[in-house]
Amino acid sequence: MPILRLWFNVEAELKQDFRLSRRAMHDLQRLLQREQDHGWGNQLEVLIYVYWLAHGLSYSVVSRVFNVPKSTVHRIIHRVAQHIMANLKRAISFPLAGELHVVGQGFVKLSGRPAFSNVVGAIDGSHVRIKPPQQHRLDYLNYKGFYSVNMQAICDSNGRFLDIFVGYPGSVHDTRIMKNSSFYRARQYPPTGYILLGDGGYPSLDTPVCLITPYKEPVNGQIQGRFNYYHARARSIIERAFGMMKTRWRSTLFRALEVKPTFAPLVIASCAFLHNVCLDNEDLLEPDEDADLDILEPQPPREPLAVNESSGNATRDRLAALVSGHVQNP
Repeated sequence: MPILRLWFNVEAELKQDFRLSRRAMHDLQRLLQREQDHGWGNQLEVLIYVYWLAHGLSYSVVSRVFNVPKSTVHRIIHRVAQHIMANLKRAISFPLAGELHVVGQGFVKLSGRPAFSNVVGAIDGSHVRIKPPQQHRLDYLNYKGFYSVNMQAICDSNGRFLDIFVGYPGSVHDTRIMKNSSFYRARQYPPTGYILLGDGGYPSLDTPVCLITPYKEPVNGQIQGRFNYYHARARSIIERAFGMMKTRWRSTLFRALEVKPTFAPLVIASCAFLHNVCLDNEDLLEPDEDADLDILEPQPPREPLAVNESSGNATRDRLAALVSGHVQNP
């Protein structure tokens, strides 16, 4: 089979056929190795899954490419996606306490302002098109007018995903998704004294997590305008991360996913997992210009603060003053 001859030719580059470098593919196979694996069965399953993702193909086409029965291809794709989901933390996790300074310095570089040294993540949601189910069809219709599943993600200053939360239908508001995600409910991230950045679709919060959003337009004065400018420079890394992921798997993610909505979150999560594996192996990819078309504009917050939440407006004012150099950083 030509595709396997390519794999066994260690000098050949894989990117055109698999969208991954050989180094990233080897690391992926290592991360997904099971103790009970024998021979090269696991390698073949990972190759089949990544090839399917890379080309957005039907099970029948992948079956012919690898000379494997269609039913086996179906079983392999579902098994590998489930295995990735069960092992997400091997590639997607929050930084350790000793790594937070480096993350913060990355946001200083992105923003161009030392005031952002305590920023350790940017959060946003991206919508992935799906073919909606007959039941609850309208739940998946987002306010842009297409059917989707939402992927919420937090990334660091390099665009590496630190946390993902996938599966809510497209009609659900970003704020509601965040409030139901595990990092928020467990007050898991960021640590005390550190900050997340989000767009205007989120509330500005001090507790239970510190999340700072831009001032509403039109802004009141130069300090607010300047803060929004540098905030946007720092926060845009999350849009870039989504863009890189969607560009790499554009054959799958740039059109409606040809899988059931119950399986779609596993496919999307595996794309995020692979995005991190690629970054960790210096397999970089510039996002296409159209890669962020499905990243939706901010929605206005629809809910008042809950009893366990406190406003982050005062923290934002202090940060804005730091950005403009009106106060000294303590």
